[in-house]
Amino acid sequence: MNNDLPKGKPILCMDFDGVIHSYTSGWQGADVIPDPPVKGALEFLEKATEYFEVHIFSSRSHQAGGIEAMENWLWKQVTGEDYGPDETIVVPVWVLKIKWSFVTPAAFLSIDDRGYCFTGEFPDPKALLEFKPWHKKEV
Repeated sequence: MNNDLPKGKPILCMDFDGVIHSYTSGWQGADVIPDPPVKGALEFLEKATEYFEVHIFSSRSHQAGGIEAMENWLWKQVTGEDYGPDETIVVPVWVLKIKWSFVTPAAFLSIDDRGYCFTGEFPDPKALLEFKPWHKKEV
């Protein structure tokens, strides 16, 4: 094995709804994405592509039209225009670096609004029923 070969960037898996897309309208279908980004999400994604191979994975990913809708949503947020298969739109290079996964990738780290960080001790399962994603918590 040649250890001189570059290993590439570690994979950062990003959830879409509630992390990148604000998801304030709730679920309306795999190809319906009506809300703006979470504050700071686009800036974070741009910076993250410098350090990671960024993969976006969502419950939308395996549904018909889901990945195309997420990709179009991101391009529209960045460029202000919809993307069509016969159109040419200039997008920043970082947007083209984003990978759209059909399955959860083997990631170095995942960012998800509905995740639990396992610390080596299992929580009380009943207590997990009280979990709320950040955007559902009362301030």
